[in-house]
Amino acid sequence: KETQTLRTELEKLRQSPLITATVVEMLDDGRAVVKSSTGPNFVVHVASSISRDRLSPGMRVALNQRSFAVTQELPPPRDPMIRAMEIEVAPDVSYSDIGGLDKQLDDLKGTVELPLLKPELFERVGIDPPRGVLLTGPPGTGKTLAARAVAHETTATFIRVIGSELVQKFIGEGARLVREVFLLAKDKAPAIIFIDELDAVGSHRLDVATSGDREVQRTLMQLLSELDGFASRGQVAVIGATNRPDILDPALLRPGRFDRIIDFPLPDDKGREKIFAIHTRGMNIESEFSYKPLLSLSDKMSGADIKAVCTEAGMFAISEDRGCVTQDDFLKAIKKIQERQQEKFPSNIYC
Repeated sequence: KETQTLRTELEKLRQSPLITATVVEMLDDGRAVVKSSTGPNFVVHVASSISRDRLSPGMRVALNQRSFAVTQELPPPRDPMIRAMEIEVAPDVSYSDIGGLDKQLDDLKGTVELPLLKPELFERVGIDPPRGVLLTGPPGTGKTLAARAVAHETTATFIRVIGSELVQKFIGEGARLVREVFLLAKDKAPAIIFIDELDAVGSHRLDVATSGDREVQRTLMQLLSELDGFASRGQVAVIGATNRPDILDPALLRPGRFDRIIDFPLPDDKGREKIFAIHTRGMNIESEFSYKPLLSLSDKMSGADIKAVCTEAGMFAISEDRGCVTQDDFLKAIKKIQERQQEKFPSNIYC
């Protein structure tokens, strides 16, 4: 058996490399016109193992080196940057992992989750589901977490794109990346495209612009085109996030694009208590512990800040070689995080 496996592997290694090509046209006699990766066009035969009905113009195929016959279908090309983007199939974040955002989660359920899980409801009423949802609010308030939770509940593929990644220096590169992101989402549908830092690519267009600004505008135009979607996007939802909604181009916010805006404010006392409870449920805490003293001290803290407080409190316990986190550890952690936020670099540090 091992010998047979080695022979099979050796046979694979001896095979000649194939040439990549793109189908230009299918002829009536069963042959195909293809454009090879080296440049010229060829009229070639198609191997009997490939169904001619599946070949269409624009499809990538592999050609035999000697006869140039089509021997294999190939998947569409993908930019390495697109492949490297954060892609999660059904993220492990659920609604129970999010505190203080009940209203925001309800809005997301109606605008994103419902169209993915029950599209027939919209067909029955005769309306189109919302095309895009914009999440606004200060950093660390749970915008990305909420988007991942929706993807978890709908078992959708979560594709996270940073707005600045779409800003490229070569003409047309940013627009091509936007196109490929939406093609990837269609291939992995149901999917949620989450565009973080949307303001990096969606800010106001200027009458007088540099060459760099014009490239950003081309990328924005492609994004607007994908959001309009002359072809149906199918089960693909688009969620954008920004902490600067005031600088977004009005064209992004018109009905049919990002026509739902959900604000994520800093949590109130009740919300902060829920967030503390979520981040401490796996911690070994003293029995006399109470959240109440922490709520007044953690005013104006975001969910991310509270998570950092819980981590810092655990670090205090570890540094003192204790297996239990005390109330005092949390108080010291809050003070430390607040001092860190108030620290400012000396004015001459970069001189």
